[in-house]
Amino acid sequence: MTKQSSHGMLDVIFVNWNGGNQLLDALGSIAMHHSALVHSVVIVDNASADDSLAQVIQRRSEFPFDLKIVANTENKGFGAACNQGAALAAADFLLFLNPDTRLFRGSLSTPIAYLLDPENVRIGVAGIQLIDDSGKVSRSCSRFPGFSVFLAQVTGLNRLPAFSRMSTHMAEWPHDETRRVDHVIGAFYLMPRALFEALHGFDERFFVYLEDLDLSLRVHQAGYQIVYLATAQAFHAGGGTSRKVKARRLFYSLRSRLLYGRKHFRPVRAAALLAITLGIEPLTRTAFSLLGGHIDDVRDTWKAYAMLVADLPRILRR
Repeated sequence: MTKQSSHGMLDVIFVNWNGGNQLLDALGSIAMHHSALVHSVVIVDNASADDSLAQVIQRRSEFPFDLKIVANTENKGFGAACNQGAALAAADFLLFLNPDTRLFRGSLSTPIAYLLDPENVRIGVAGIQLIDDSGKVSRSCSRFPGFSVFLAQVTGLNRLPAFSRMSTHMAEWPHDETRRVDHVIGAFYLMPRALFEALHGFDERFFVYLEDLDLSLRVHQAGYQIVYLATAQAFHAGGGTSRKVKARRLFYSLRSRLLYGRKHFRPVRAAALLAITLGIEPLTRTAFSLLGGHIDDVRDTWKAYAMLVADLPRILRR
């Protein structure tokens, strides 16, 4: 295939970890609707144990775009793998796309046209409407968390209806209109390559969770804005393969929260966040699990906290 100019086009970056058939379906949706826009697709496989990468390699000749594959021998984490993929990119725009997505007509052309409009030169990231497997629009945008939001999570207050808005997720908004937001979910995260490189990409200390929120905050700090476009859609299954490892998933979530606090909060609040995460949250999580009759969740909670305590020296390292 003759390589086209990268001007006005994009590179799509997938991070794959045991994606099953989803990765192949996502690639097929790109080939069906957007091959003219896509300069290349980069797949970074984080040491998958299934045959998802093998399926792609077997059928790579069927795709009408340049397909690059990085096969890691260990799971390097989401942010680090995204950076690996971005290092191989050459197009004007980068799209970080989850393997559990499928693109429709207009999924790429609409946000690209928006970003190319001279009036939108200060837009640093674009996201689009994501449809779940029931056909509903997902509440996929977030606000930046302050200490009070994390406090509500630690104490379990955010589980109560009266405090449901004390969350990063903008669940109260139906996502039915285009608007500027703090953050769009990393499942479909489109931005100019030049800005990504200027911000040095994802912070690789976040193994998974909040690495995209951290990048969005740095986008805003650099003087750019983030837009959610309700004029384009894609399918996103959500949850991904991390559903299968509850204790480890909770560990990484807690770890990323502490890292986020250390990076973006004042030292006193970061220290308070550490104290209540270790001293209060295990008890509140256990209580809610017992009240709900979820004994397995109690076991997973304490496994996660054992991993968190063991990892504290790395978390606290500057």
